[in-house]
Amino acid sequence: MSFFSYLSSLIHVSDSLKAELLSITEELNVGRNEPIVEINNRCNDLFFIEKGLVRGFYYEGGKEITNWFAQEGEFATCFYSFIAIKPAFETIEALEDSILIRIPHAGLEKLYLKFPETERVGRIITEAYYIKLEERLLSLQFKNAKERYQNFVLSKPSLLQRASLGQIASYLGITQETLSRIRAGSH
Repeated sequence: MSFFSYLSSLIHVSDSLKAELLSITEELNVGRNEPIVEINNRCNDLFFIEKGLVRGFYYEGGKEITNWFAQEGEFATCFYSFIAIKPAFETIEALEDSILIRIPHAGLEKLYLKFPETERVGRIITEAYYIKLEERLLSLQFKNAKERYQNFVLSKPSLLQRASLGQIASYLGITQETLSRIRAGSH
């Protein structure tokens, strides 16, 4: 889904809003495994994914822990860094060759002031992020490994072919060996 199609599904995109968006956004072509935001750097941008797959991850005990995935038609950013204006605690990297629309924080604030209808889009993005965060937290707290995997299969089936088993396992909070056993038992 294109950026403008997505926005048009939520609000009326007038010619003046479209012109403003074109002036503040930038299309980025990002290669597979290329970092988009590095840990400890400030994340100044919100990214809309037109094509591809990205993930947020951090290191714990020398291991990569995948915090989230985002794919076509979704937004990605280090929300803490973006909102709090502090260094990111995670890295964002492309898992596939990706096309992203980069929206700078300052440009987004300017949009909110000049085009109040864009605040609706900001609210929807924030609500979607919060729901994903809450679902992940509840899953990690109250579901066992098999239930988390089954939920992942139902909610994100395309990621099974697009992300590595190690990335999926760390996202689910389990070892790759446990994931392999669960997968073997579900066939």
